[in-house]
Amino acid sequence: MGLFIRQEDSRSELQQRIAAELQEKAKKRLDLAEAPDLVEDSQYIKGFKRTTSLAWVWALIVIAFVVIAIWLMITGLAR
Repeated sequence: MGLFIRQEDSRSELQQRIAAELQEKAKKRLDLAEAPDLVEDSQYIKGFKRTTSLAWVWALIVIAFVVIAIWLMITGLAR
């Protein structure tokens, strides 16, 4: 019991280095998480347009074209 009371909260040198490294890594992660991704400002995105609200119409046209092409192939093979 006497040893438990006299126990100090001091860290060894290795523990202090490990704790410092972990704090540094946590700080770097926090800095990266808060940094903007700057995708809107990137060079490769310039000249591109966002998808409009009529994109579903183009999707339907493509699907209809594929269905008609498959139907024509099937009916052509049946003859």
